[in-house]
Amino acid sequence: MTEGTDRTTFRQVLAEPVFRVLFWTRALAIGADTLRTVALSVLVFATTGSAFLGALTFGISFLPQVIGGVVIGALPDLVRPRLLIVTGYGIEAAGAAALALLDLPVWSCLLLVAAIGCLAPVFNGTAGRVTADTLSGDAFVVGRSLLQLAASAAQLLGLAAGGVAVAFVGARHALLLTAVCHLVAAVAARLLLPDLPTPDRSGARSLVRRSWRVNRALLADRTVRRLMLAQWLPPAFVTGAESLLVPYAALRGFPEGTAGLLLACVPVGMLIGNFVVARLVAPATRERLVPALVALLGVPLLGFAPDLGVVALGVLLAVTGIGFGYGLGLQRAFRDALPDETRGQAFGLMSTGLMTLQGVGPTVFGLATEVLPVGVAMALGGVATMLTAIWIGAARVVSQSENAGSHFTAIPR
Repeated sequence: MTEGTDRTTFRQVLAEPVFRVLFWTRALAIGADTLRTVALSVLVFATTGSAFLGALTFGISFLPQVIGGVVIGALPDLVRPRLLIVTGYGIEAAGAAALALLDLPVWSCLLLVAAIGCLAPVFNGTAGRVTADTLSGDAFVVGRSLLQLAASAAQLLGLAAGGVAVAFVGARHALLLTAVCHLVAAVAARLLLPDLPTPDRSGARSLVRRSWRVNRALLADRTVRRLMLAQWLPPAFVTGAESLLVPYAALRGFPEGTAGLLLACVPVGMLIGNFVVARLVAPATRERLVPALVALLGVPLLGFAPDLGVVALGVLLAVTGIGFGYGLGLQRAFRDALPDETRGQAFGLMSTGLMTLQGVGPTVFGLATEVLPVGVAMALGGVATMLTAIWIGAARVVSQSENAGSHFTAIPR
C-alpha cells in the first residue's frame, strides 16, 4: 500500500493478504500466551503455595527479552520472515506442550518460559518489519492500531478463557490448549504467508556483532532514541502502578476477584482508545495529540491516592487505557525515522525496551510501597507519566522526526 495523507480504513488494511494473515495468527498467539500465563500461574501456585512464585510467573518472560534483543536482534533483517514467524509459533507450541506433559520442577518451568522470552524480540521485530514493508503512510498506522486492538481483545479473551479452562479441565489441559493454538498459528503462517525474500545479508558475518552495533547506532540517533523513549516510558510507569492493584484491593478490603476486574478495565479502555484514535482522528491530529493522550494515561492514576469506590476506580483505569492510543501518533514518525536495511532490528529493539521496562516497573513501584502507602505509590506512577507527557511536548518528539530517516542510512558493519 502506498504513501498517502488520506485516512485509511480497517477494511482497506485487512484487504492486504500478508497483513491479514499476520493479524489473525498474532491475535491467536497472543490469546494463547495469555492463557498459558494464567494456567501456569495457577499450576505454580497450586504446587508451591507461594504467592510470590505465582506472581513471578506473570512477568518471567519480560526481563529476559533484553538478552535476545542485544545478542540476536539482527535476525529479522537477515532471515526470511516466514521462517522466523513459523519457528516462533512452533517454539511456543513446543514449550507449552512441555509444560503440560512433563512433570517439571517449578524452577524448570520458569526457566523454560524465560528462555522463550529471550526470543520474543526476534519474532516481534519480524512482525514489525513485515508490517512496515507491507503497509505505508496512514495504512501503516492503522495496521499497527489493528495489531494493538487484536492484542487487547486477545488478552481479554485469554484471561476469560484461562479462568474457564482451568476451572473445567485443569491447568495442564489448559496448557495443552495453548500448545494447540500456537500450532494452528504456525501451520496457518506456513501455508498462507508468502515466502518473502531475505531482507538483507550485508554485514552478516557476525550476528552478535551486528546486533550490538546496530542497536548502538539506533540509540545514538537522537530522533530514534526519543521516539523509542516516548514509547517505552509511559507503559513502564502505568504497568508499575497496575502491578500494585492486587495488594491495593486487598488492603482496601474489596471483595475477592475485584483486582482481576480492575485489571480488565485497562484493556477495555485500550480497545476504545485505539479504535477512536485510528478511525475517527485525522493523521495529523493524532500526532499533535500525543502529549495530551500520554497525560490522559497518568491523570486517572492520581485517583488511587484517595479512597474511591470500586466503580470509580474501574472508570479511571478504563480512561487510562484510552490514553494508550497515544502510540498511534508516534508510529508514522518512528517508521520513517528508520533505515530500511535495519528496520526489523529496530522494531525488535523497540519491543525489547518496552517489555524490559514493563518488567522493571513493577519492581520499582513495589519497592516504593516499603515507604509509601500503596495508593500513593500508584499515584506516583501517574505523576511520572504526566512528566513524560510534558517532556514529549517540550522536546517536540514527533514534529522533529518528520525528515529523520534521511540522515541515518549506513549499516554498521
